[in-house]
Amino acid sequence: MDPDSVKSTLSNLAFGNVMAAAARDYQKELLAQEKAQSSASANDEVDLDELMDDPELEKLHADRIAALKKEAEKREAMKRQGHGEYREITEGDFLGEVTGSEKVICHFYHKEFYRCKIIDKHLKALAPKHLDTKFIKLDAENAPFFVTKLAVKTLPCVIIFRKGVAVDRLVGFQDLGGKDDFATRTLEVFLIKKGIISEKKKDDEDDVYDESRRRSVRSSVNHNSDSD
Repeated sequence: MDPDSVKSTLSNLAFGNVMAAAARDYQKELLAQEKAQSSASANDEVDLDELMDDPELEKLHADRIAALKKEAEKREAMKRQGHGEYREITEGDFLGEVTGSEKVICHFYHKEFYRCKIIDKHLKALAPKHLDTKFIKLDAENAPFFVTKLAVKTLPCVIIFRKGVAVDRLVGFQDLGGKDDFATRTLEVFLIKKGIISEKKKDDEDDVYDESRRRSVRSSVNHNSDSD
């Protein structure tokens, strides 16, 4: 037999043995990994069972459920008092509305004044976001007693009430940049600084403001601040 041929055959056999051994080692490693993963999964299940039986965890869960329930009940109570929406009231309702809630924002308006419509748009956007505060509007023409009592002379006039007492007001747009196209956020920041509403997380702001900007008021009777 040709010596070179014999040497080649032996070399091939040796290479084949090495590959077979490597394949066996690889299979063993895979089996070991699968076994380790299975063991870890079993341990995870045991740990989860132990957590489910943890009295402290159960107490935290119960406390969280109780807090959510209390918050939901508070929200429902606020809605029954007229919070969560921007509503029109009459002069006869006025005292009951401003004394019935701790924090109230009341817009004295005229139905024909352009800037009153702008305030309406922004307050309507803010009311559902700030449930702790009541948002209402009152036609100044139909409320002569309170217009005189509160010295409302220029419209729009937004009066801030705390526990039934008028503590501050916004007259016209001077504190909002003096322009008609101010953003809802501008009014919101003004009211936050006055302490009548609280800052909200940004998560739920953008959609409301984008919608408010899209629905800007187009019609006009008078583009300046109006007086009654």
